[in-house]
Amino acid sequence: MLKSGDQLRVRPRADASMAAALSDLHHRHFLALVRLARTLVDHEASAEEVVQEAFERVIRRWSGLRDQQAVEAYLRRAVINGCHDRLRRRAVRRSLTSAEARTVLSAEDSAVLSDEQQRLLAAVRSLPPRQRDVLLLRYFAEWSEAEIADALNISKGTVKSSAHKGLAALRASLTEGMWTE
Repeated sequence: MLKSGDQLRVRPRADASMAAALSDLHHRHFLALVRLARTLVDHEASAEEVVQEAFERVIRRWSGLRDQQAVEAYLRRAVINGCHDRLRRRAVRRSLTSAEARTVLSAEDSAVLSDEQQRLLAAVRSLPPRQRDVLLLRYFAEWSEAEIADALNISKGTVKSSAHKGLAALRASLTEGMWTE
């Protein structure tokens, strides 16, 4: 523990060699690591953050690395692990958001909505998330296919097929409900 007046003793030669090695490592591998991360997380900004965090881990653990030659492999593994962590957190956030979206109608809302509207609402809620999102944005918010594709980060073809599948599932669900009553 340092007391006031004490100075932190740093080995300048070790720090200079570490800085030079890290600078060289960053210069040679940063872009390739960002490309690797981008293939895993699909967002340029997230990929750059993951790579930056991996370099920070290397800096923190530099003195504990047994083999300085294995730093490149350690860095690649740190990027891959960081991407997996990012995707895991993203999935948790989406599942929590989906759980919040599944709300129960209040007594007032149930009384106001007709039986047919309630069946439609239940059918829409039962759709897979992407189909539900596409249908709501297309037919409720009246967005174009291009706007939906951009907002959901999917292709226009995926928007079209998701809408087609979602509408087919709604038709089947609502038709089935008519015959079972």
